[in-house]
Amino acid sequence: MTLEKVAFKSQYQANVAGNLLLPKNLDRAVRHPAIVVGHPMGAVKEQSASLYATKMAEQGFVAMAIDLPFWGESEGEARQIVSPDVYAEAFSAAVDFLGTREFVDRNRIGAIGVCGSGSFVISAAKIDPRMRAIATVSMYDMGAANRNALNHSLSVEQRKQVIAAAAEQRYSEFHGGQIQYTSGTDLELTASTHPIQREFYDFYRTPRGKYTPAGVSDQITTKPTLTSNVKFMNFYPFNDIETISPRPMLFISGDQAHSKEFSEEAYRLAAEPKELVWVQGAGHVDLYDRVDLIPFEKLTRFFGQHLAA
Repeated sequence: MTLEKVAFKSQYQANVAGNLLLPKNLDRAVRHPAIVVGHPMGAVKEQSASLYATKMAEQGFVAMAIDLPFWGESEGEARQIVSPDVYAEAFSAAVDFLGTREFVDRNRIGAIGVCGSGSFVISAAKIDPRMRAIATVSMYDMGAANRNALNHSLSVEQRKQVIAAAAEQRYSEFHGGQIQYTSGTDLELTASTHPIQREFYDFYRTPRGKYTPAGVSDQITTKPTLTSNVKFMNFYPFNDIETISPRPMLFISGDQAHSKEFSEEAYRLAAEPKELVWVQGAGHVDLYDRVDLIPFEKLTRFFGQHLAA
C-alpha cells in the first residue's frame, strides 16, 4: 500500500484530513472504485478507520480514512465539539474529493462507518446518493444512545437533567470558564468500573489502540465537550433510512456486542437491499481492530458486487 496524507474543504470551508490508501502499483490512468471510512465517535482516523482503509486497499479499492471535523487533524474549533450535521458533511466532502481524482470512478464510491460513524454515514447517505453502497460496523446510533442510553435505560427525567447541566455550563464557558468534557473512556480502572467501560479502556487507554493527536492532552482524548454533546439529543439518523434504497446497506455487528440493538433497529427500518451480519463471539470493540474477527471478506464481496463497473 501507499499512504498519502490529504486534506480537502467541506461546505463549511474547513479542512477535513484524510489518510488516502492506494493499492500498490495503482494504474492512475484507470478509474477505480473508492471507499471512504469514518472512525468511531471520539476516536481519530488512526484508530480503526485507517485499518479498514488499509485492508480495503489491499483488495484493490482506493480507500480513505477521514478525521471528523473538530477531531484529529481535521479543522474545527473548539476541539472535540459534537456536531452531527458537520460530521455527516465530512463524508460528502470526502466523496467530493474522491470523485474528482482522475483515478477514481465517481459512480463507484462507497462508505464504511465504524461505531458512531455508522450513524453519521447513514445521515449523510440519506441526502447524498453518490454513496452507492453503505456499510456500518459495530454501529452506535449516537442520537438514541444519548437520549435513551443502552437498552432504553435512561429516563426522560434523567435526560432533562443532562440537558440542564450542559445548558448551565454554557454560562461558565461564555464567561471564559474552563471547558468541561463528558463521556468518552475512563482514564483508569477501579473495582467498580462498568464492563463496557473496561471494553473501551482496553482499546483506547492501552497500547492496543491508544493514540493522542498533536496538540491534545491525553487526559481528554475520546471525550466530547459537555456543552455540545447534548446536540446528539436532536440527532435521528434512522428517520427516513428507507429512502437510501435501492442503494444497498450492510450492517455488521458482533453477536456479543453491547451495541447490537442499533444495528438491529437500523436493519429493521431500512428497505431492501439490506443485510445484517452477526460476527460470532465478537463484542463491540473487537470489530475495531481484531483482524481475525472482522469479516473483511464480506466487506470485499459487498463492495465488489455493488461498486462493480
